[in-house]
Amino acid sequence: MGFKKYLARKIFVYGITFIFAVTLNWLLPRLMPGNPIEAMMSRSGSAASAQLVKFYEQLYGLNQPMWKQFLNFWVNLFHGNLGYSMLYHAPVSSIIRHALPYDIAILLPAIVLSWLVGNWLGAIAGKNKKYDKYTMPVFYFLASMPYFWFAMILVYVVGVKLGWLPYSGAYAENLVPSLSWAFIKSFLSHWILPFLSLFIVMIGSWAIGMRNMIIYELEADYVRYLEALGASEKLMTKHAYRNAILPQVTGLALQLGMMVAGAIATEIVFNYPGIGVLIMNAALSQDYFLLQGAFLIVVVSVLAANFLIDIIYAFIDPRVRASYTEG
Repeated sequence: MGFKKYLARKIFVYGITFIFAVTLNWLLPRLMPGNPIEAMMSRSGSAASAQLVKFYEQLYGLNQPMWKQFLNFWVNLFHGNLGYSMLYHAPVSSIIRHALPYDIAILLPAIVLSWLVGNWLGAIAGKNKKYDKYTMPVFYFLASMPYFWFAMILVYVVGVKLGWLPYSGAYAENLVPSLSWAFIKSFLSHWILPFLSLFIVMIGSWAIGMRNMIIYELEADYVRYLEALGASEKLMTKHAYRNAILPQVTGLALQLGMMVAGAIATEIVFNYPGIGVLIMNAALSQDYFLLQGAFLIVVVSVLAANFLIDIIYAFIDPRVRASYTEG
């Protein structure tokens, strides 16, 4: 019963957060200055006559009162309809469906691998003072760098000056997405720099956190007790690492939002065709439907990942399981 109560509480909290975040996500684009219909017509070179503006406002439902637009948004959302993009002239769900794989391709490996490698490097630094002396300045430098700043450095040094790797787009312009070797090779060569710009920066914060936790755990009473019993250093380190990794799991949940925001900025720097570029283009063109749809995917992804991490944490931390049985 304890776990069911915990799960119900988490679902309630995340449900309220989802409603608030999506409501804010719907409202913010409409607070931007300007008229999206006039912006759309100016891009197409059409004269923004009053009758034509009125026609498009009725077509997109923008002539209705705000409260009715808001209700229609929720009704359409639960029917899987995210609206129709005024910029790309296509359903928003279709546009996002084509962009989302590119986000997953760089963000998921960058998060998982940086978390694993960063914790491993931090654990080594916490045990080895000589290694710690030389690596910690590097970790602090990486952790303090904005994602987009490091991305621009990679573009300038590796892409422009050295010319080793392409730095714009997800594949060569003359190729069509397929399972051919030419496309896969081009995709991977375009993927490396965006991935590295996220992976390298993320390593720093994980390494710092694990290093500090390992030092704390190695000084804990249970490690001293194991040492007094004659336990091997390997066994003591194993127990210290298992306890030190728990706060890092919590940290992963807390940092997900910043990582996704960093990925969005990185995609813009590399012109990588993911959600980040869609958000930038939608904001510049005042495309309400695409902007709220792209932000919706970001909100849902971050909340779903946090929820999953909370559930996983409940199983890996015995203290949480004990709290279930206690009520």
